[in-house]
Amino acid sequence: MTQHHEVIVIGAGVSGVGAAIKLREAGVDDVVIVEKAETFGGTWRANTYPGCACDVPSGLYSFSFAPNPEWSRLFATQPEILAYIDRVAREHGLAERTRFGVTMTGAQWDAAAELWRLDTTSGEFTARFVVSAAGPWNEPRFPDITGLDEFDGEVFHSARWNHDYDLRGKRVAVIGTGASAVQFVPQIQPEVAALHLFQRTAQWVLPKPDHPVPGIEKQVMRRVPFAHKALRGIEYAMMEGLGVAFRHPRPLMQAVQGIGSAYLRAVVRDPVLRAKLTPDYLLGCKRILFSNNYLQSLTKTNVDVHATAVTEIRGNTVMGADGSSAEVDAIILGTGFHILDSPLGEIVRDADGRSLADHWKGSPEAYLGTVTTGFPNMFSVLGPSLGTGHSSAFAVLEAQITFLVSAVTRARREGWPVLDVRPEVQARYVDEVQAALPGTVYNSGGCRSYYLDVNGRNSFSWPWSTGALTSRVSSFDPSDFTVTESKVPS
Repeated sequence: MTQHHEVIVIGAGVSGVGAAIKLREAGVDDVVIVEKAETFGGTWRANTYPGCACDVPSGLYSFSFAPNPEWSRLFATQPEILAYIDRVAREHGLAERTRFGVTMTGAQWDAAAELWRLDTTSGEFTARFVVSAAGPWNEPRFPDITGLDEFDGEVFHSARWNHDYDLRGKRVAVIGTGASAVQFVPQIQPEVAALHLFQRTAQWVLPKPDHPVPGIEKQVMRRVPFAHKALRGIEYAMMEGLGVAFRHPRPLMQAVQGIGSAYLRAVVRDPVLRAKLTPDYLLGCKRILFSNNYLQSLTKTNVDVHATAVTEIRGNTVMGADGSSAEVDAIILGTGFHILDSPLGEIVRDADGRSLADHWKGSPEAYLGTVTTGFPNMFSVLGPSLGTGHSSAFAVLEAQITFLVSAVTRARREGWPVLDVRPEVQARYVDEVQAALPGTVYNSGGCRSYYLDVNGRNSFSWPWSTGALTSRVSSFDPSDFTVTESKVPS
């Protein structure tokens, strides 16, 4: 039988949990979360690789409405973050409102019935409103490398870590040097017989100002009113200070890059290895990486850095584009996620059957990163053009949640059955964002990053401050939407 709900949230990660909590607090009681896994957590449930941790201070990487005085470190680890998300979700009664183990396989707007029809592994669901909260770090990207499928040894992605495979004494190739690899490489390096790091592009790495949280600080967070809010304010100000350099890269980001250059020189004394690890683009053009042990691990005698892309796998041998090779027992893929080409784009369709991917043609667009014209009553959290290189995703998603809660509650109060953002409003916003990006380090730093889509356009980044983002994105204006009269008989 078809199950109908007023709001269906896709995904029980941070975004989905936050959206469901705030919708219920606003009086929207018929909210259900559909989650493909068996528990809360999203990316923090999926990523369990050794060393997995946050690169944003813990005080900022949490809901503003659910402070956590128990963080053990300035930068929380994956188990702590997962436990936090799970606790907040259960304390707000979401366990009873979440359909675990249910995968959405398709969704289409039914214009005649003025609702969404969702196909899932548990049958059909219908909903007046849909919140897509699967997030951009949801689906791992597997590289198209000739021979990878025929590799005789063990292969897994960092986001699907095989904890049953014993790496001790093995010859291991790591393909990819992004945020995940920077964390797990130092953890596995002491265990393996040989580690071959295939690095297509060198990465800027800054020292991570991490430390255990003193007991006295935890007591203050527990007992002193507004202490957590004050800490968030301090951390926010520090991160926004760095954000100014992203928008004015020359000379500000060049000055910050000096820290990375000095750190690299201090840690890597071998000039040949240091040359391999020295980026040829401006810091911030790609995601900035923080680590106190990654560069150090690459100097060990059992590590070989191959400054090249991988062209193919021949039997048990990984072949580099520069002619280098490595015979290995296991391959670990640190190759990131489908950030701008999420599989959801292929299965979410408008009233005429055209998918989001068909509309976007490789360049995702959404007004305020949240609503897309032609897809009424649907909201995306952590959508296009909202990424920053310095601030917390929680700031972004809470602003979007404020927007969607305002939209849903206003529609309920006014009796509006359908909200569809006006095409000209979306187009004007997209043009404004794109016009502001060229001067930022994201576009002018001299690199090719995952911020750029298949058409070469930056469909990921927000070109202004976090304060501007939260102010603008959280504001719902009905005049931006086409509001249709109900066609469904009352």
